[in-house]
Amino acid sequence: MTDEAPTPGSGHQLRHQLPLLVWLVLVWNLLWGTWSWANLLSGILVALAVTVLLPLPPVVGGARVRPLALVRFLGHFVFDLIWSGALVAWQTVRPQGIDQSAIITVQLRTDSDLLLTILTESLTLVPGSMVIDLDRERRTIALHILHVADGSDVERQRASVLAEEERVVRAFGSPDEIAALDLAPGERSQGTGRRTP
Repeated sequence: MTDEAPTPGSGHQLRHQLPLLVWLVLVWNLLWGTWSWANLLSGILVALAVTVLLPLPPVVGGARVRPLALVRFLGHFVFDLIWSGALVAWQTVRPQGIDQSAIITVQLRTDSDLLLTILTESLTLVPGSMVIDLDRERRTIALHILHVADGSDVERQRASVLAEEERVVRAFGSPDEIAALDLAPGERSQGTGRRTP
């Protein structure tokens, strides 16, 4: 008789895939721009197809959803969608048009695959910004910003990315990842066994 470690069952796998499935369905509906039962059902089918046909490697630790922080994250996200959508619409129809755009790089504090995915999706879905590069090892993210007025506006955009990162980490991160928010961007925690610059 051999002692073998039990393998996770389908219920265990579904529980860990559920946040990803919900997120994919949400993104699908946001990309269509309208709510309908057809979009919901097709989103579920697409999410199931993606997770079954293109399985991702398991995410270590998984997500730890904190309800109050999640509500705060979603509230800011919906507000940004509405405000940025109205701002982009105004900039495209006003007589002087869009003055200048910029590409900015922001130093992040997290290197979690899951948190970075949620962060990049939330930044890209908001009109007026697009993630164009992500370096997990250096923990940097590059974005194209549709409209910036001056240097102070660039710094305001960087601060808004860091604020979004904090909301994502507080909603879905582990206690260690939340503690790392107190570090300066780019600084690595000694507790993770990684070097500090």
